[in-house]
Amino acid sequence: LAANIFIAIVAIEHLYILWLEMFAWTTKGRKVFRSIPPDMFEKTKTMAANQGLYNGFLAAGLTWSLLIRDTIWQYYVAAFFLSCVIIAGIYGGISVHRSIFIKQAIPAVIALILLVISHS
Repeated sequence: LAANIFIAIVAIEHLYILWLEMFAWTTKGRKVFRSIPPDMFEKTKTMAANQGLYNGFLAAGLTWSLLIRDTIWQYYVAAFFLSCVIIAGIYGGISVHRSIFIKQAIPAVIALILLVISHS
């Protein structure tokens, strides 16, 4: 149950990022991403939407894992998508800002640890 709760939290987080990057980049995005110069939001709107779409795929995969009834299949799908989030969070933490690692990778690491423990 704890693993599924954390998987759901990570999925919801990535749905929020999808919304932010695809639909609210030039409005709410300015408030969330304060390190980006204000004149860049309109110029990067399409790029942000593309990133948002990828976050949506991560959310979809994590949500899908919660709906799978076969426990072995569910485990592998969840582990795969959590690993994708972790890798993206590590890369973002290194290449953009450390907060990406903290906000995205750490919850996914916790979820993956709980998932592994629950299937041991």
